[in-house]
Amino acid sequence: MRNPVTAVLMGVMLVVVVGNVSAQIAGSTTPGMSVEELQTIARGWSATKQILGKPVYNAKNEKVGDVDDLIIAPDSASSYAIIGVGGFLGLGERQVAVPANHLKHTEGRIVLPDATKEALQAMPSFQYAK
Repeated sequence: MRNPVTAVLMGVMLVVVVGNVSAQIAGSTTPGMSVEELQTIARGWSATKQILGKPVYNAKNEKVGDVDDLIIAPDSASSYAIIGVGGFLGLGERQVAVPANHLKHTEGRIVLPDATKEALQAMPSFQYAK
């Protein structure tokens, strides 16, 4: 009789210990999102599919650069598009930072309405932090 009681107690203790350990695993909680939030996200821009590497045009339909990167500020309050400007076939190109909210998506194109090649080239170069 002693062995069955010990086995049951050990089984209960094992279940309690395993239950507590699994409850503390990082990443085991799924963050919840409402259907409305998911629909809003689905209508947004995909950086990989719709922005990165794409040409940027101005309101006159002139190509003024390419989107090289998107950067979100550490406080998440602002984001910037890193635009490659100037150069020829990638040689001599430099990068400038433009607030991402200045970009417009018009007729399948990324548009920076008031930009010119000259104005973007006159901006200070963007340098990544080391």
